[in-house]
Amino acid sequence: MAWIKRNLFFVIGGVVAVLLLGLAGFYDFKNWERNSKALAALNEAYQTLRQLGSQTPSPGNDEVNNIAAARQQTQEVRAWIARASQYFQPVPPIPRPANGALTSKDFADALSRTVARMQDEAAAASVALPAQFSFSFTVQQQGLRFAPGSLLPLAQQLGDVKAICDIVFDAKVNALDDVRRVPVSSDDLTGPQGDYLQDTAETNALAVFTPYELTFRGFSQDVADVMSGFASSPYGFIVKGMNVQPASAASAALAGAETPGGPAAYGQTYNPPGQPYGQPFDRRYGRPYETPYGAGYPPATPAYSGGLQTVISEQLLSVTMEIEVVRLLPQK
Repeated sequence: MAWIKRNLFFVIGGVVAVLLLGLAGFYDFKNWERNSKALAALNEAYQTLRQLGSQTPSPGNDEVNNIAAARQQTQEVRAWIARASQYFQPVPPIPRPANGALTSKDFADALSRTVARMQDEAAAASVALPAQFSFSFTVQQQGLRFAPGSLLPLAQQLGDVKAICDIVFDAKVNALDDVRRVPVSSDDLTGPQGDYLQDTAETNALAVFTPYELTFRGFSQDVADVMSGFASSPYGFIVKGMNVQPASAASAALAGAETPGGPAAYGQTYNPPGQPYGQPFDRRYGRPYETPYGAGYPPATPAYSGGLQTVISEQLLSVTMEIEVVRLLPQK
């Protein structure tokens, strides 16, 4: 103790020095730990940068900023979608539900009125239809109650079919033979399978694609008018495929006036003396349809020994079109 008293200042200075050394060691340890974490984060960021730089495309460098270019291109694509959306207006459903609520009675009434209206429009345009044609809604016309969850899809399909048939009627084709759609309810499983397609609607990030199939008879100008109608429509119609083949005038003649959709449904028939009844008559050109050789009918135009030769012999065509209705999804 005497030594401590004699060297009190030295002892105090030594204790203070030890404390300062301890604090310095603790400070160095904390900084070393922080530096180690920073170094690990730096190495991780460097590895990430190397991976991004090796990708195709890469984020870019000091001269080229691919991220900014991608953002600009995204804005351009969204602007293009906004401009193109005017050509893909949604087809209004029938009936249009109020506040999303649609009852079986509402749809049944709308279906009955719409089918009757389309039949009247076909008659006004001289477009022949099969007997009691329901435009692929046969099973729905037979009942007043529908499968749960099927009313809105059925209303949308009814609107699609009405818009498609309007184009066909405006083109004044000779006959509408068939309209087919995809089944959307359990009721469709009990209906005539000829009303339905085996395909299903498809959805991607932009739109819903719903397929339909349309079969009609007409001449080449009718086909052009139908295609023009789909092209100029404000709705999202895409003709995915088309099968065109000559319609059998002989089969149509054998169908007779009593067969719905047969030659008599065209509005006029041609009955040369001594020939069977029911040869179809072309109301556009004021002459009978030309029939295959050996069908037993006189030629549509008399043969002349001289004069101009026939360059184009127009004949009735049977056309099957595959159509997709595009409904754009709301953009985020």
